[in-house]
Amino acid sequence: MIESTRIISILSRRVIFFAVSLAYSSVVSAQYKYLGSWNILNIRYAPNERLSFFGEAQLRSLRFYDHFHYYEYKGGANFKVNKGLQLSLGMGSYQTYREGGDFVLPKNNNEFRLWPQVVLSQQVLGVKIEQRYRAEMRWTSNGYRNRFRYRLGTFYPFGKERQGYRPYQVSFSNELFFTDREPYFERNRLQFAFNYKPGRNTTLQIGYLHQFDYRINDEIGRDFLVLGYYIELFKRAGVRKVADPGIRED
Repeated sequence: MIESTRIISILSRRVIFFAVSLAYSSVVSAQYKYLGSWNILNIRYAPNERLSFFGEAQLRSLRFYDHFHYYEYKGGANFKVNKGLQLSLGMGSYQTYREGGDFVLPKNNNEFRLWPQVVLSQQVLGVKIEQRYRAEMRWTSNGYRNRFRYRLGTFYPFGKERQGYRPYQVSFSNELFFTDREPYFERNRLQFAFNYKPGRNTTLQIGYLHQFDYRINDEIGRDFLVLGYYIELFKRAGVRKVADPGIRED
């Protein structure tokens, strides 16, 4: 019985990998000229169970690894109040160039951003549900702006548990962007992702992101292939991961 369960588990993993590879190869083949790239490098350091610090860089293109138009880098701190509540504060630089090539000048937007946020989470039948509320103070090329964001995400880890974590995770998130000026609604961002954790300290991500914009000048609504590399560092062996892998800080 145990051997049969093990065989089924191995076959399930291979089927999942095959399905994900086939789906993304089909998307890339069909939309090569229209699919952009969204690349993420995230490093997180946790000195204890409650406090963590992060740094993240992103590079984006409007075509498949061509017409690079955007990059950002930022950092911040997270404080875990309890199992279901986390407070964060972050800041960073966000640079957007014109369409038509790689980093075409002049820029569409040169921005510095400061943002506090609150994250609420809970477990329901093995699925983690997360709600993120963020207020952004933005110093842009067109003056000071406020923006408010709400993201609802679901995360399902699976696979045989080892050292306190499961190696695979699928996730879905949808985020809304609002301002305090007309027309108030700015953007909707939808993402599906698959994460693989080869070890306790690293996570690899592949995903699909669709973005719809309404009268906004610092990003363009498109479809993107998302590739992410996440690194988690711990001060001592007793500290486990403090956040789900593959959650964008943008």
